[in-house]
Amino acid sequence: MPPDTLTLSLFQFEPSPAGLAANLERIEHAARAAHAAGSRLLVAPELATTGYASLSAMHALAEPADGPTLRRLAALADALDLALVIGVPERVAAGQVYNAAALLRPGLPPALYRKCHLFGRGERAAFTPGEAPPALHQVCGLQAAMLVCYDSEFPEMARAAALAGADLLLVPTALPRAPSSVTVSQVLLRTRALENHLFVVYAGLCGSEADIHYQGGSSITGPDGEVLAAAGATEALLTVTIRPDARHARGLDPYLRDRRADLFR
Repeated sequence: MPPDTLTLSLFQFEPSPAGLAANLERIEHAARAAHAAGSRLLVAPELATTGYASLSAMHALAEPADGPTLRRLAALADALDLALVIGVPERVAAGQVYNAAALLRPGLPPALYRKCHLFGRGERAAFTPGEAPPALHQVCGLQAAMLVCYDSEFPEMARAAALAGADLLLVPTALPRAPSSVTVSQVLLRTRALENHLFVVYAGLCGSEADIHYQGGSSITGPDGEVLAAAGATEALLTVTIRPDARHARGLDPYLRDRRADLFR
């Protein structure tokens, strides 16, 4: 049975470029603070362990799913009884690195989602695109799917997760500061939540890294499109308690039930 309520957190922070040890310390501190606030789940940004400005060094920084970074984070999840979603560079083979979101749950092996839609020339040079749609994973009694940053800007990705039965959409991101970024963080993510009746957790980097400037704007949005918590441009740890049954509340237009799937085949 799904829980009546679930307390969850997101961590928005300014990364240390290629500073694996420093970034892990920041994530661990946030995880302990989230745990102390009663959270069962913490979502951290895209490439949170390495930072984003070192794309040219990403092959050296990347690790396999059973590497020391995810082993350390899995031990943290076990120690705190806290699920973690964290953006990492995943190395699969020589010359093959994915921009991935890792899900660490107490007592379980890591589950990874690989970013399908790579943004810009730098990402396309550094990473191999993922080829699989978001899978469902049980997280704290709910069904959760992961996307990474730019993936969330394609409506088919969130819709695929919703049609599969997701309750939560967990999105590590590193939204660059640009004229359109406010619309992405304040309008588009609310739309994804409303049109699919999902809780959306959008956890981003903030501040600056070399010549990259981040929008921040992380948020937790309810299935009716209401923003439950939002960060500005600076570091923040946001914590909310959600009611999963709000996905099925009366008054929400039944988009998933009423959509004419036959028209799109």
